[in-house]
Amino acid sequence: MYIINDGMATNVANTLASHYNNLSTSTQRLSTGLRVNSSADDAAGLAIRELMRSDISALQQGVRNANDAISLIQTADGALGVIDEKLIRMKELAEQAATGTYDSTQRLMIESEYQQMASEITRIANATDFNGVHLLNGRLSGNTHSGSGITSTGKMKIHFGTANDSAEDYYYIQIGSATASSLGVGNEAASTAKAFTVSTQAAAQRALVGLTDAIVSKDKIRAHLGAMQNRLENTISNLTIQSENMQSAESRISDVDVANEMTNFVRNQILTQSAVAMLSQANSMPQLALSLIR
Repeated sequence: MYIINDGMATNVANTLASHYNNLSTSTQRLSTGLRVNSSADDAAGLAIRELMRSDISALQQGVRNANDAISLIQTADGALGVIDEKLIRMKELAEQAATGTYDSTQRLMIESEYQQMASEITRIANATDFNGVHLLNGRLSGNTHSGSGITSTGKMKIHFGTANDSAEDYYYIQIGSATASSLGVGNEAASTAKAFTVSTQAAAQRALVGLTDAIVSKDKIRAHLGAMQNRLENTISNLTIQSENMQSAESRISDVDVANEMTNFVRNQILTQSAVAMLSQANSMPQLALSLIR
């Protein structure tokens, strides 16, 4: 029977500390909802989880990037719809000026409206922007992209993936110029352009051909934008599914199984209470030594 070094009490105290630590871990997991709260819980699991979380956040931002690109495309397409109305009116005016029932003075009146329509096309093309990025003035028509400067140049890169792989993480939006000079209509175009003027009957007849070409050019831009919008919508669907699956995988690694952990909690709680009771009994044992001194 020992007083200074009570092995029984020390053994029970060590057991109590172990049960108390387990109870503390269960309490933390149940309160946070996470199985892995620190690297001590699962070092490999923590590393995998943090990589997954970064990819999930990047994918969710990628979805927002793609949605922004769709908004940009819709802005450009809406402006092109207005330009389409102007081109149709210009063709109507060219058809009017091409007939022989009007004299030169009347054709000049038609010419005035014709050129105003052309100027309005240029104004719309120069004024259409999304978040400060001009869409229809030729800024995004380049074949190469450079993001090395403060302002990127050339075709627009839409980034939606978690890395920087050209096959998986981004592609480009390229929008041709829709100014009157680019479409070859009005007196802002080259003087050799077929739709330069409708001031004479012969010029008006040539303008009919030039305006048809301009409408086709504009329609090619709109068709390309429509195809890109469909592609972006499919990309968003894929990114959403990918993000959802990664969240499920991350959950299986880091989230706590509440039913299982609650069982552990109750067991550790009972063991802790039992150890406390036994430590109290062990601490009282050295008092029996007093009976030998009497």
